[in-house]
Amino acid sequence: MRRNHTNNKPNLKTNNVASHHGGGGTGRYAALVSRSQPPASSALESAHEWISTEVNGESWLFDLTFLTSDWQCIWGAGCPGVGDAPNVEANEGCCSYGAHFTGSEDQDRVLQSAERLTPEQWQFHDEAVAQGSPLRTDDEGDMVTRRDDGACIFLNLPGFSGGAGCALHIAAVEAGERPLDWKPDVCWQLPIRVVEEIDENEHTTNIVREWKRYDWGEGGTEFHWWCTEEPDAFTAADPVYVHQRDELVELMGEDVYDAFTALVSARPTETLLPHPALRRNRQT
Repeated sequence: MRRNHTNNKPNLKTNNVASHHGGGGTGRYAALVSRSQPPASSALESAHEWISTEVNGESWLFDLTFLTSDWQCIWGAGCPGVGDAPNVEANEGCCSYGAHFTGSEDQDRVLQSAERLTPEQWQFHDEAVAQGSPLRTDDEGDMVTRRDDGACIFLNLPGFSGGAGCALHIAAVEAGERPLDWKPDVCWQLPIRVVEEIDENEHTTNIVREWKRYDWGEGGTEFHWWCTEEPDAFTAADPVYVHQRDELVELMGEDVYDAFTALVSARPTETLLPHPALRRNRQT
């Protein structure tokens, strides 16, 4: 299955994707940063390497620098959150503002998951029941998760007997199921972003990259988006495309994922450009 992407800004024609792409097949690839003529120092600071291929008549462009990096989510292991100042002790991660939804299917799945939660698993179970739903409509008319005690209503706080963290995530693990099948799409997609662009000839190009601060729109300047901007989370034993396989397959389909991994495996042994967050850290 290929899930809806989180809201994309228009660029030519930019759409959310709902259908799964079947079949398979790979093609050419190209590194878009020249090694013989490196970019100027100002450009090098934020430079990423890219790789591309064609699958089923669509172009796919992958952020090789991010997908082969050792980034991982470090919620509960030093994550300073996304507030306007770092706050490791709060253990809120990126749950401070609650979650938006990609559509009705996303909302329905989360509501069905919430019905499976018990008070022992979910700290704010009774509050959600009293409100009639864990979701609400915000001032802009968008459906979002409610907030309780300053964060998403699904976030269990430190010290809760059922375990701190996302109640949906905890319950999914206890049930032997994938957390991404329980949680709002945005919660498991971050910090991976897939943007679909359709040009004037109706050709589709899909861009798979890391989530940037500007992807949040104007609100992105209001909180601390350190997640991929600082080196703290680049500590995984495996690259992103390995330990985030399920998420990537959900976003782009298994055939495209297989095409990407084949391209990575076919590349000659080389030293790839480190992630900008790591390069900046080495320079300080």
